[in-house]
Amino acid sequence: MRISDILTEDLIVNGLKGDSKEDILEAMIGLVAQSPRVLDRSKVQNAIFEREKIMSTGVGNGFAIPHGKTDAVSDIVAAFAVTAKPIDYESLDEKPVRLVFLLVGKDNLVGPHIKLLSRISRLMNKEEFRTRLLSSASSREILDLFRHEEASYFEG
Repeated sequence: MRISDILTEDLIVNGLKGDSKEDILEAMIGLVAQSPRVLDRSKVQNAIFEREKIMSTGVGNGFAIPHGKTDAVSDIVAAFAVTAKPIDYESLDEKPVRLVFLLVGKDNLVGPHIKLLSRISRLMNKEEFRTRLLSSASSREILDLFRHEEASYFEG
């Protein structure tokens, strides 16, 4: 499964507004909740916030990958945002976050969930890719960047 298989233009926000980690998570959950794959928004919200209590998903380099698994989705669903301003996300490197990739997996689809987390992390470790995402003008441009980067990185 590829990132571009689950991430669509309507699940991408460029300039997501929020003042805190919680604001950003709520907005991202609201974004995926529009997907027909989400069966119960409150269970998705609970899965994301419970996972965040274990350890911050702010992994460093201005990037966070909040994620969780639940039976409240019919299939894996994702959303991506570039925040309007840097957000204190309690990141491992203690730096603010501007790039957020939310991934919600189905309880019994552990393998694909882990594979996608790994794939997202590898792409986001590339400084040039992160820079291009931050300077993107639209959701369409962001989606095109993901498609291009994923194709060249994993299939080239």
